[in-house]
Amino acid sequence: MTLEDFTEFGDREGDGGGDADAASAESGGTEGGNDEPVDDGGGATDGGGAIAEDSAAPDDEFAAYDVEPTGEDAGLGVVSVSQGLRVAEDAEETTLKAFVTAGNREAVRLGKYLLIPYPDGERLFCRITGLEYAQEFRSDDATEIHARRQMRRDDFAERDYKFMAELEPMSVVYGEGDEMKRRMTDRVPKPGAVVEEASDDAEIKTGLKIPEDGVFLGHLSVGGEKVRTAAEPPTVDYRVKDDYADGDPLAFRHTLVAGGTGSGKTHASKNVLRQYLDADRTYPTGDGRESRMAVVQFDPQDEYAQMHDDNADLDADFSRRLDREGIAHGGHDDTVALVPRAANATYPGEGHRAERVEFTIPFSLARDMPWLVAGSGLNENQYLALLTLLNRFFRDYGDSGTYSQFLSYLDDPALKEELDESGRVHEATFDAVKRRVRGVPGGIFDQDAKPITELDHTLVRPGGLSVVPTYHLPTSRQKEIVVLAVAGLLVDDKLSNDPDSDRIEETPLLIGMDEAHNFLADADTVQARKVVQKFTEAAKQGRKERLGLFLITQDPQDVAESVFKQVNTKIVLNLGDEDAISSVNIPANLAGKVPYMEKGQMVVYSPDNSEPVELIGLSECVTRHD
Repeated sequence: MTLEDFTEFGDREGDGGGDADAASAESGGTEGGNDEPVDDGGGATDGGGAIAEDSAAPDDEFAAYDVEPTGEDAGLGVVSVSQGLRVAEDAEETTLKAFVTAGNREAVRLGKYLLIPYPDGERLFCRITGLEYAQEFRSDDATEIHARRQMRRDDFAERDYKFMAELEPMSVVYGEGDEMKRRMTDRVPKPGAVVEEASDDAEIKTGLKIPEDGVFLGHLSVGGEKVRTAAEPPTVDYRVKDDYADGDPLAFRHTLVAGGTGSGKTHASKNVLRQYLDADRTYPTGDGRESRMAVVQFDPQDEYAQMHDDNADLDADFSRRLDREGIAHGGHDDTVALVPRAANATYPGEGHRAERVEFTIPFSLARDMPWLVAGSGLNENQYLALLTLLNRFFRDYGDSGTYSQFLSYLDDPALKEELDESGRVHEATFDAVKRRVRGVPGGIFDQDAKPITELDHTLVRPGGLSVVPTYHLPTSRQKEIVVLAVAGLLVDDKLSNDPDSDRIEETPLLIGMDEAHNFLADADTVQARKVVQKFTEAAKQGRKERLGLFLITQDPQDVAESVFKQVNTKIVLNLGDEDAISSVNIPANLAGKVPYMEKGQMVVYSPDNSEPVELIGLSECVTRHD
């Protein structure tokens, strides 16, 4: 037989077992040559030895079994030990991975919060930090054949691959009576433990250390999607501690809102400030009383006085939802626009219906704030000379002395000669100070309006919002003088042992400063250092004096470091500048998301409040916002 003769075996239809059938026929169909037919248990036979059909005999058929698993799959997958299972004090040495089953893979995202049970009922709260496919079977898919085969396919076989989620343990959550608590991760889960998506509001808040009560900022999210729970409402609200139960309210430990143009930072800031103005929010005072917060907001774009008015786009359903979640909303009636008067400048104020009160900056404030008239570029000797001149001027003119009178005072040649001959102020230094003082724009001091020093009860009102607009002022230097003069007045009375205004000293106060980088920049000039020094001191003593700073900026890298490092709560919206993102010093995993965040998305980094989290703010402003 030649090689090709092997094709005869099993290749033609009907050939299978042909030779065996022939042998059987030769023997007459009997065993050992016996003429009697053989019954092998398969049923009756006919006289010719053929097996007769018997429909009542099912023994030839395989029995059918139910191969579907009983019950239902729970969770996303299971803890895997094949690639290491280790929990360590050093996060770099921790290895915790979960195998995700095929049907759950599309729902898994980086940052998603998960729970892994321990046998005794405690649960490990963790989040996904990495996702990867691994080969189920050893093969080389980096080949021409494999690539072209895949290019011709329309489907993808999930079961051909392992899908692994790398997890970061965050805390262990457990029940103690009716209360849920958390502690640091100190246990390793069992191999094969079921990994579930965190879906209980209380467990999520406990795992992330989010307070149950406080000032509402937004809803917890992952990758731009709100975290959903089985509760009603299904979202997880994020709040900032605002009582003295676990330390000082975080309002008095300062807040920074950072975001680029169009990121929604003004929208978000209005929503937060409105919560501090809620009628039910009070703070204890030094004499044992409870007082509402006063908010003074410096406004470079004439937007915050709109908080007096309702948002016409806030429909009834959205309002009811806010009520259910305990979120203050609606225009704040006790809103006053305190408008700085300036020569040749008119405040339009067409965008709101708040009350308007004009004021002026009295030159007498320069006695305690000489940097108001320092111009720019004064060195230390020149600044000391300015102090000497101001002290002599107010000694001679009293607090009624005006800016124009001070300019005339500096024109006196006898004064210049006297100070030079006495060695107190060199004539060259005198001339340099005179030039700087004359460089300060006129028309902002001593205008025809009530001095701000006489409006302390209007400026600071428990439960009241005072907005100081500067949009209408023609020069940036005038805007700077107004903001620093009014803010300095508030800070001085808050920190002084002998304040000029008891109202300011006794009322819990939040100072909001938009475009804060313009006023609190870290600069080399002596006057800039004095300003930063004053606000650094205010930031340090804020918790004791019930004084909070609420800084809003698109250039956080320009805010003086000494002020910046006193800020506890950072709310970061979309920022496109790498230096700006780096300066806010948020965890790297969240910093990487900042350039891609949509309007209203934010990262909150508040170490004394919670773990760093991603939030989505309210889609609507709770007050008017044009």
